[in-house]
Amino acid sequence: MTYEECGAILDEIADSLPFELYRELNGGIVLRPEQRLHPYAVNNDLFILGVYVRDNLGRSIKIYYGSIVRVFPNKTLDEYREILRKTLVHEVRHHNEFLAGADDLVYYDDEQISNYLKGKGYKIK
Repeated sequence: MTYEECGAILDEIADSLPFELYRELNGGIVLRPEQRLHPYAVNNDLFILGVYVRDNLGRSIKIYYGSIVRVFPNKTLDEYREILRKTLVHEVRHHNEFLAGADDLVYYDDEQISNYLKGKGYKIK
């Protein structure tokens, strides 16, 4: 999948979701070309596929093309479409939970990182 194909697929997926889910997402959805290594990565083996960003510029979702093709090499376009759909829906959920004052997905993500670190032999308090 090329960067351009990824952008076109991501646009299709974003357009297929209910518009109401994007309320107050003033920074939109941005496809970034780079890989993004997770700060807790051990042996450079944990990459961030997407993030929900809240900063002084507003709220946005970033999807990392480089991370997706690194973590999932040699997939078909349909397989990449599903990976992108899951990634975007995950980040849209972060946005909507933030608007609702809920942190369920944040706790889930923290648990996933904790399990990853335990699997690498790190003790978690």
